[in-house]
Amino acid sequence: MANIPKNDIFDDMPTSPEEEQLFTSLRVEAWDEFHGQSQVKQSLQVAIEAARQREEALEHTLLYGPPGLGKTTLSNLISKSMGSQIHIASATTLTKVGDVAAILTSLQPNDIFFIDEIHRLPRQIEETLYPVMEDFALDVVLGKGPSARVMRLDLPPFTLVGATTKYGSLAAPFRDRFGLVHRVKYYEPEELIVILQGAGEKLWCQDERRCGSCPGSPFPWNAPYCAQTLETRARHCPTR
Repeated sequence: MANIPKNDIFDDMPTSPEEEQLFTSLRVEAWDEFHGQSQVKQSLQVAIEAARQREEALEHTLLYGPPGLGKTTLSNLISKSMGSQIHIASATTLTKVGDVAAILTSLQPNDIFFIDEIHRLPRQIEETLYPVMEDFALDVVLGKGPSARVMRLDLPPFTLVGATTKYGSLAAPFRDRFGLVHRVKYYEPEELIVILQGAGEKLWCQDERRCGSCPGSPFPWNAPYCAQTLETRARHCPTR
């Protein structure tokens, strides 16, 4: 397998709005369209079915592993399977407790609150989530100084799904509050071939070799996102 440095592939090739839209269109819509990560898929499907039978929210879920391996896609599939809405946020945008509170108070029962790069959350927000995850209650401090008081807001049962590339950076008390913890791994070349062939069909790409869906094509880091990035760009190249 060729070892292609990241910079050699992506330098001077900025992602355009059209490409971002294409990436979104390539995201699978059903479990049987999601190839690879078989153990993670099976475990999640069993947990989802059990939660649906109990008519409860799915346990809080932590997905960790290298970038571009499908953590966001898995979160969307969880939401679809639970018949609920997904609320997506990046940890870098949640800088104040009020940012998190605004999302939490808008949740409906069984909704999914997905936080990408969750290890980047400020410690204050992380600690605010402790009672939220345990008791579905948000403690809000009103006022300052001696007259300050704490008001507890009840929240509907929901599922917090965290995605991280740095599992070890999460505080142990935070990690322990996730009932389901799964590691996503790099894909085998055979799995990437299937993924890219499906993506090629969606892109109306007629030349498999030009799309990179042949065994001899380089798959950087065995990550579908990277391979699909090359594929969406290859579709603009002239056929020899």
